[in-house]
Amino acid sequence: MTFLGEGWDSTADLVGGRWVERRPRRAEIGPQLVRESVVMPWLAPLLPLPVPVPVVVSREPLVVRHELVPGDELATLNAVQGRQLGEFLLALHAVPVEEAVRLGVGSMPLPVERFCDEVRVPGGEELLARIDGLPVDTLVHGDLGPEHVLGRDGVLTGVIDFGDLHVGDAAIDLAWALNSTPREFADALASAYGVTDAAGAGVDLAPARTVARSAVRQRHR
Repeated sequence: MTFLGEGWDSTADLVGGRWVERRPRRAEIGPQLVRESVVMPWLAPLLPLPVPVPVVVSREPLVVRHELVPGDELATLNAVQGRQLGEFLLALHAVPVEEAVRLGVGSMPLPVERFCDEVRVPGGEELLARIDGLPVDTLVHGDLGPEHVLGRDGVLTGVIDFGDLHVGDAAIDLAWALNSTPREFADALASAYGVTDAAGAGVDLAPARTVARSAVRQRHR
């Protein structure tokens, strides 16, 4: 068994060079991992890139296992990868929300009032005023960034970490991809996804990731 790392919610170990075993870091994360084991077998076949499909292998203590998704964190980004991610997000955002909810996925409107009270980010109040009341009608990854998009040899090989999967606003998945990536990657993604000028104006929310991450860090202190 090889230690792979840990995030806010779980630790990960590589077993036999093929399987990833994840364990919750806190008791309240257990139901989240179990939910992934229910939702991901349904969702994975609907997506054009490999994703983790966990199975519960132990209830006490809770352990879920899935096959290792190939690839590494992206060091460089190109147009081919941008097109791939655009197609991935287009497929993800088109899945039937009703079925996701039936399988246990909840909605997650941005807690703007709490952000206002807890987060101190330059320009934060203006940003929060802009994102208050955004639609909650799309299945989203919820934490899409370079650490969760894998690639190798210039192409994407998978997307990982669906712990924040929820029904929310599609813009949350487009923020990093359109605003914090090279132009060729962002343009290819926008073309594949079908981002219009009007829609693009609505996803200029890269600072929202800073606000959200700050709130999460303060909550877990």
